[in-house]
Amino acid sequence: MHPSFKRLAVAGVVAATLTACGGSDNSNNFIPFVPPPAATNPPPASPAVPGTMDVKLIAFNDLHGNLEPPKLSISAPAKGGGTVPVPAGGAAYLASAIASLKAKNPNNAVVSAGDMIGASPLVSALFLDESTIEAVNAMKIDFNAVGNHEFDKGQTELLRMKNGGCAKNTALEPCRVNKSFPGANFGFLAANTVKGDGNTLFPATGMKTFTKDGATVKVAFIGMTLKGTPNIVTPAGVAGLTFKDEADTANALIPQLKAQGADAIVVVIHEGGTTTVGYNDKSCAGLSGDILPILNKLDTSVDIVISGHTHRSYVCDYGKTNPAKPFLLTSAGQYGTLLTDINLTIDTRTRKVTAKAADNVIVQGEAYTSGTTTVALTDQYPTFDKNQEVAALINQYLTIAGPLVQRVVGSLTATATRTLTASKESVLGNLIADAQLTATSPAGKGAAQIAFMNPGGVRADLAPAGDGSVTYGQIFAVQPFGNSLVVKTMTGAQIKAVLEQQFNSGSNTVAAPKVLLPSAGFTYSYSTSAPAGSRISNLSLNGTAMADGTSYRVTMNSFLATGGDNFTVFNQGTDTLGGDQDVDALEAYIKANSPLTPPATNRITVLP
Repeated sequence: MHPSFKRLAVAGVVAATLTACGGSDNSNNFIPFVPPPAATNPPPASPAVPGTMDVKLIAFNDLHGNLEPPKLSISAPAKGGGTVPVPAGGAAYLASAIASLKAKNPNNAVVSAGDMIGASPLVSALFLDESTIEAVNAMKIDFNAVGNHEFDKGQTELLRMKNGGCAKNTALEPCRVNKSFPGANFGFLAANTVKGDGNTLFPATGMKTFTKDGATVKVAFIGMTLKGTPNIVTPAGVAGLTFKDEADTANALIPQLKAQGADAIVVVIHEGGTTTVGYNDKSCAGLSGDILPILNKLDTSVDIVISGHTHRSYVCDYGKTNPAKPFLLTSAGQYGTLLTDINLTIDTRTRKVTAKAADNVIVQGEAYTSGTTTVALTDQYPTFDKNQEVAALINQYLTIAGPLVQRVVGSLTATATRTLTASKESVLGNLIADAQLTATSPAGKGAAQIAFMNPGGVRADLAPAGDGSVTYGQIFAVQPFGNSLVVKTMTGAQIKAVLEQQFNSGSNTVAAPKVLLPSAGFTYSYSTSAPAGSRISNLSLNGTAMADGTSYRVTMNSFLATGGDNFTVFNQGTDTLGGDQDVDALEAYIKANSPLTPPATNRITVLP
């Protein structure tokens, strides 16, 4: 090559090839092209920094280990008017729906607003929710703000859910399927959950950075649960932890997030509200609930509030209700039936969110039949395919659980429902109380005389098959928490006091009482119009009036035994004796009494 060509090649300049008039191809006749002076060749311009960047947030909440489709539908607007039921849910479909939304914008983040685990169906609960953590790992999410049910089995077990391993922290055996349980590959956030040393149980915040055409923006996430968590979980599970005010916690973190360069701030909180409108109605009419005082205290630097806990779905421009608080408030219902698709536009020069909008997307996957009702797929809303990795993982756990799930434990003559009557009793709640009393009242000194069941612990109706049979899977779904039975000695006065706490303790109020379900033989009356402390009357055991000074043996589950659901008077009981697992007591009772006729709901009288 001619020396001049070598120099030109090094310089990166395109050369022209010329030949002499004779057309010879002798290289000595090549005349190199000489570029013009460098001054006339300006360097290429840098790419223009975009004025705005779009960021997609994808959110869900209250999954509760619903790996299989939960046989629920969303009533959604139909094209010709009216509504159409859309079958929804299932972790394999949820994974595909997440992937579909991610594909629309590479600048995305996926978050969960708590109760991902706990109060789960058997295929998750039987395996300590390891199956759910592994399924969500495959979905490649970013953060989960812990909810109250994450604490159901205690903080040590919750730490195992995050960090992995096979340490045995409960009555159930860990790692029965995956001998190397890895824990979560996504962040757990717990900004308002503080240990005795002043540090949070999990990180308070998470940050994600997005880039496009040379521009960079940062979105910060503050994750937390409701401050009332200690009142609704087993106290032993949160011993040594303090749950701080939600708004105060978020507001205190905002300055340091801004200092770290956050351009948008998202609060992911396991607390929520309710509305009076239907699916994806943006009017947010009738918004109420415990989320409101939090919103009204939040710093206006917050852009999005992703909520949960109430199992309701909504998309609310809260600024229309309270112009001083221009938040976008969202919730995706429950059990993986919905995803919230949130879109932010961020000005890359002012570092401000200039637009925000959201839609709840139905996770439509497969038709189902429940009882006599069949819900078919509809072409009016998108359908998602199964994610095969998640489907295979669920099948692996189902295969191992299958024989236990299908085992018949006995029979009922009718469905036992958890529907509350006017007295706030339920057939199934009373049945469970009877089972627990029977399990703890063997002949001899110290046998239980009364049993109480908390209504929040009854998680599903118990509907027999056509031949009357019920399976272990069904009774496990009714009581998935793995509580054990506890018997304590309490005076008549203490029993009366604990019943007063149904209406005046913590979140238990006259407007929203938690009425304990009593066992057969125990009756009483209450009046919500009477003054606090005198609402309970006419306590009777097997037809005999109970005396304040007389001692009685009382059965409760381990959740109530340590003051769960604000029933702190149970802590005053003495001579504590442990018993069987609650699900085992229910199985034994049904088996021994099959075919079992569900009990009446006539143990509590409401006075005018």
